[in-house]
Amino acid sequence: QVQLVESGGGLVQAGGSLRLSCAASGNIFSINAMGWYRQAPGKQRELVNVKGRFTISRDNAKRTVYLQMNSLKPEDTAVYYCNSIPARLNWGQGTQVTVSS
Repeated sequence: QVQLVESGGGLVQAGGSLRLSCAASGNIFSINAMGWYRQAPGKQRELVNVKGRFTISRDNAKRTVYLQMNSLKPEDTAVYYCNSIPARLNWGQGTQVTVSS
């Protein structure tokens, strides 16, 4: 079973950028769709909309998926996770992103 480890989160001011990484312990080459999810306090986990400000990329050789986040807003504050789409892998611990206004 593939294990996922997210990193790269932190505290950033509104308008700033962050690049998250998701390292997989196993081979994700056969997984067509990998995505990023997020869970804000008191809300359900949701699939991140990657149109516009966010961009997903992957490096199969490094077994890593990235999320480039630009023009961050306070409402982007959440714990971010990666997983397949739909989510079928074990969830990692996530990485906290906090955007201050």
